[in-house]
Amino acid sequence: MRISRLAKWIGASALAALLVFPVAVPKLSSIAQAAEYVTIGTGGITGVYYPVGGAISRLVNKGSKQHGIRATVESTGASVFNVNAIRSGDLSMGIVQTDTQYYAYTGTGPEQFVKAGPDTKMRALFSLYAEAFTVMARDDANISTFKDLAGKRVNIGDPGSGNRSTMELLMKEYGWTEDTFKIATDLKPAEMAGALCDDKIDAYIYVVGHPNASFKEASSTCESHIVPVEGPEVDAFVEKHNFFPRATVPGGLYKGTDNNVPTFGPKASLLTSSDLPDEVAYQVVKAVFENLDEFKKLHPVLENITPEEMLQGNTAPFHPGAVRYFKEVGLMQ
Repeated sequence: MRISRLAKWIGASALAALLVFPVAVPKLSSIAQAAEYVTIGTGGITGVYYPVGGAISRLVNKGSKQHGIRATVESTGASVFNVNAIRSGDLSMGIVQTDTQYYAYTGTGPEQFVKAGPDTKMRALFSLYAEAFTVMARDDANISTFKDLAGKRVNIGDPGSGNRSTMELLMKEYGWTEDTFKIATDLKPAEMAGALCDDKIDAYIYVVGHPNASFKEASSTCESHIVPVEGPEVDAFVEKHNFFPRATVPGGLYKGTDNNVPTFGPKASLLTSSDLPDEVAYQVVKAVFENLDEFKKLHPVLENITPEEMLQGNTAPFHPGAVRYFKEVGLMQ
């Protein structure tokens, strides 16, 4: 096909214009040029970790045009899975119970952490809310105290979860093994309420913030109640493990549990590794703290958190990026 003289002239003129007057291309910021994609490990989709992780992700992504960071959320086996995945580099950060955080950082507690040794790269970004070691039981199972679980069908938590590791530690205080129970199951959080109300188990353990969808499902589907976790063994356990403060499940949240129920529990925290770039850690912390009112509305468990409390309860050192933000706003000297 022949090209017309006019077309040739237009093409030549355009080339000359480009050579003399280069087209200005806007520069990306240095952060945007080195865009970071981070994944937040959470827990089961019916638990609290998953929606809270989603809330953090939403706030980070809200400012992605300015800082170039994009966050996604992954449903996982929760605390133990998350610390192991952060250590291996499979997750950028994760929500973790502060007791699990302590064991992984120090290489103590459950056997798997002792074998793995201290994770000295572990770093905290901030803590979130108190979690309660909670026991939900069928009314017809005759369970009114924690000791009554012996000889019953009990879900002790899925492997790799903070539920399971906390339960196993408390079982040691009582001198219990899995053989103490008629059946010891390892159902995931999404399966527990259904199993209870289908009469496949008598009780289940869940270390979680309240209110929680699993307990709402169980209490509204079958006759059930939350069991107090107290007594000399629990007193000794809490004294020995000071990262397990006393806790209370408020009465009136669930049908069948009208009064406050005493127990204990760790805090949930957002954890990462020292490998995470300082600027990324800084921007993640800033996104949450500078939008805290919005963050608190994204899930009922977050309603009463304060900036000061979000610096408390962590059992691993803060990430330098988090420290930078805390110092900027006067939360840390």
